[in-house]
Amino acid sequence: MSLIPERESYEACYRDFRWSIPDRLNIANITCDRQAAWRPDQVGLIVEDEMGTVTRYRYREIRQLANRLANAYAALGISSGDRIAVVLSQGVECLVAHLAAYKLGAISVPLSPLFGPEGLSHRLVDSATSLVVTDAEGAAAIAAVVDDIGTLRAILSTGGNGPGGELDLMETLLKGSDHFDTADTAATDPAVLIYTSGTTGLPRGVLHAHQVLLGHLPGMEFCLGYFPKPGDLYWSPADWSWVAGLLDVILPGFYHGVPVLARRFAKFEAEAAFDLMARHGVRNSLITPTALKLMRQSRSEPARGVVLRSLCTGGEPMGTELLEWGRSVFGLSINEIYGQTEANVVVTSNAEVMSPRAGAIGKASPGHVVEIVGDNGQVVGPGEQGQIAVRRPNPVMFLEYWHSPKATAEKFIGNWCLTGDLGVKDQDGYIAFRGRVDDVINTSGYRIGPVEIETCLMRHPDVALVGVVGKPDASRGEIIKAFVVTSEGVEGSDSLAHSLQSFVRRRLAAYQYPREIAFLDEMPVTVSGKIRREDLRALG
Repeated sequence: MSLIPERESYEACYRDFRWSIPDRLNIANITCDRQAAWRPDQVGLIVEDEMGTVTRYRYREIRQLANRLANAYAALGISSGDRIAVVLSQGVECLVAHLAAYKLGAISVPLSPLFGPEGLSHRLVDSATSLVVTDAEGAAAIAAVVDDIGTLRAILSTGGNGPGGELDLMETLLKGSDHFDTADTAATDPAVLIYTSGTTGLPRGVLHAHQVLLGHLPGMEFCLGYFPKPGDLYWSPADWSWVAGLLDVILPGFYHGVPVLARRFAKFEAEAAFDLMARHGVRNSLITPTALKLMRQSRSEPARGVVLRSLCTGGEPMGTELLEWGRSVFGLSINEIYGQTEANVVVTSNAEVMSPRAGAIGKASPGHVVEIVGDNGQVVGPGEQGQIAVRRPNPVMFLEYWHSPKATAEKFIGNWCLTGDLGVKDQDGYIAFRGRVDDVINTSGYRIGPVEIETCLMRHPDVALVGVVGKPDASRGEIIKAFVVTSEGVEGSDSLAHSLQSFVRRRLAAYQYPREIAFLDEMPVTVSGKIRREDLRALG
């Protein structure tokens, strides 16, 4: 059942929407448990692997797997409130690992399988993770830093029993009963801890409650053309380790009983995406602007065989060229969404009932109050630039930064949650993005803080100082650029630049390495010794 009513206009839809959040709520209950009870034999998940083999999972099968894994978690000593990290790509194991955590009343910690040892170490240590569910590659990365993670009790791996003491996931799962009573959690109880990049420190955990899923739904339903409708089938290349993939794709699909296709490419390939959507009859998709730009480079003629009903994008500005391309290739308008890990999908659009406006993302999603505020927290007038802000209380809004009350408090002015994004709102309510207040780098849909990359590069013996910024890029929005002052006696060179890039790729993630490196004799700093990133950006 949809949360938003289908109306003839955005205004009517926004006006008629009312939140209805129950006091007791569990994500696993309103997704797999409910669907297994209502339509047990309907396919909920379609998985295509790298070899092209397709496996379909019915809702009752998903519930049985989640129940078994929840029992396995409990047998390993995991209990309500414990953190369970899931380091897996799209697939049944990833979905079931999260659902089982919710069933137990534990907190799932989605982490990208692209992370290297250092990227995983900080997040696992900071969250005091008790258990990790991963694959062979993830287990190997964790093995390199396992001694740092004092709270870790076990590692479950899809790659089987391993030299690091990891346990075979399916073998462990099958030992558990397929009956489990899902925890009776409050809507405001913690459910998921998602790490996001900061600019003044290492990535920090954003803690969300079970109600966060309901908070996402109005904006997603609207931008996906009053999702769901009969015949819908949902796919996105967005990995389920990020807020978009988990809370905008797989869990909304299960909430609504819409089958979701899982097919994560090691590297996004435009023609493979077109082929996948055509073969499976994908009707709804969420694709980042960067991926859409790659698809636009691949073809400009109508995508024959692709039967998309709705397509949305977000994470970076789209531009009018993509909008026009979407109409010519897919025969529809690409709708935009906007938000961040702390409060996501708070701005949305739907070309069926609201005309796209050049430079604008859309309007406030039904149920959300979004305004442009000044430094004092006062709402500014139409056409005035300020910070995009979301009013609380709001079910989509985070509970807190993990164990960081000061940072949590700084996120708000009164009842306004500050996004850190500059924007303008016109007299008709359309909101346009104007840039970041801070130094977060938005590259290919990933929001990356410079500090983690700087910290990593400073471990290289040839680096004395380093400053990292985003550089505008036509296809990726921004690329990561590092400015390096070398250690005494070391000269900057192409060879050293390549070495530094590989150093970051191995330790953090493939998407976090600096695509450009420039060498400086002296780093621009403030009188207090802080890097002047604005000076680095001016260097180009």
